[in-house]
Order: sequence, then C-alpha cells, then structure tokens
Amino acid sequence: MTGSLFDLTGKVAVVTGGAGLIGRQAVSALHAHGAKVYIAEQDVERARSVIASPAFAGVELVPLDITDPASVAEMTRSLIEREGHIDFLMNSAYPRTSDWGALFEDIKPESWRQNVDMHMNGYFLCCQIVGEAMRKRRSGSILNMGSIYGMVGPDFNLYAGTTLTNAAAYSAIKGGLINFTRYLASYYGPHGVRVNSLSPGGIEDGQSEAFLRNYASRCPMGRMGRAEELAGAIVFLASDAASYVTGHNLVVDGGWTAI
Repeated sequence: MTGSLFDLTGKVAVVTGGAGLIGRQAVSALHAHGAKVYIAEQDVERARSVIASPAFAGVELVPLDITDPASVAEMTRSLIEREGHIDFLMNSAYPRTSDWGALFEDIKPESWRQNVDMHMNGYFLCCQIVGEAMRKRRSGSILNMGSIYGMVGPDFNLYAGTTLTNAAAYSAIKGGLINFTRYLASYYGPHGVRVNSLSPGGIEDGQSEAFLRNYASRCPMGRMGRAEELAGAIVFLASDAASYVTGHNLVVDGGWTAI
C-alpha cells in the first residue's frame, strides 16, 4: 500500500481491546496498510495468542487497563519513549460486568455505575492522556467505537425467540461517546488532532439462527455485518485520506439507521 492515499507507513497506531472481535480486524487492517500497531489489552494472554499468528508479525502488545489512569499514562509514556509519537488511537475496548444484558428492571444501580465507569470513563481517560500527547505534537487521530444503538433505540423484536436482549447501559454509553467525540473534535481541532467515531450495526458473532433471521428481516441489506467490513472505514479515518474529517460519526450498518 506504500504511496497510496491510505498508506500508513511510518504511523504508530494503538488499538485498545485489540484482541477482541472488532479490535483484531482493526489491527489486521492497520498493519496491512503499513502502520506499526500495538494491541493495548488487559487480557494479555488473549493478545499474545493474536500476535502469535504469522499474519500479525510485527504487531506488538502493550498491557493496558483503560479504567486505571496510571495504566493509561504508563502505556502512553512507554510508547512515546519507544516510538517517539502516537499517530492513531482506536478505542475499541469493551469492558462490562458479569450481569451485562440483565433486563432493565433487574439492573442494580451499582452495576449501571460500574459499566459507565469502566467503558465511557475508560475511553475518556485514553482520549485525555493520549490526546494531550497528540496536542503537544500538533498531530494525531483518535477513533472511538460508537454503535447504531448510540444513535437509535433498539428494536426489541429482534430478540423474540432468543435468550438475548439489549443492555440498557450500552445505549447510554455509546450515545455519550458519540457526542463526546464531537466535543473532542471541537476542542482538539485547532491543535491538528482529529477525533471521529465509528458506529457499526450488528456484527455476526455466533448468534442463534433465530436472531440472525430476525436481524436480516429488519436490515435493508438483509444480513448482519461482518467484522472485516469495518476495516475500510477504520483505515480511512486513520489515514491522510481523512485529513479534513473530524467530529464525524461514520455509520457502517447495512442501512439499519436509514429506515
């Protein structure tokens, strides 16, 4: 990809939650386009299993707990000491409590608070600490993972005949992150730092046949998305092809929010 509009050669990219379903695809795509990629993960063993693949040769691991300010600061310090700069941060980590997905009437207040604190406030810490390093350099790009359910309410008909439901905190967290992204774009724009969000529709990940049928009947493209179908949007927002794109929520949802 060297010399193309989407060339990331010489760029240093960090993907939090980079060993997860979407995170792995982001790491793979950024790596394929020439970036030096770091998986920033709390689950170190899972991250090591990812980078053990020959396809991820050259990708490295940096331990990170996004809920811990000291961990985020140390990750940032160590990478800048090693690489000199961070060009792209993708916040893709997905921390959640063991009761995630409980029915709304059964959600305990402490669970709600914990999920908001881990997820939304974890993204805040990463944006604040890495964003400050980018501001000082007057260059960089941040991508926050949003969701269609940060934009519209869930269609509970999808869950008919399944054991699944939609976590209430998810809508609050993702909706907050999308608008927080706009705030950051306005705040950091004068300093040469771009901040965007990416909102996928439903991504196939071993859901039941009943759920897949329900989803397909509601989605204009007639199916769930695949994690690899987010790769182009991620590379675009990380690259100089998006040099004048900031404060944008890029939706990749098969038309879900169009109807």
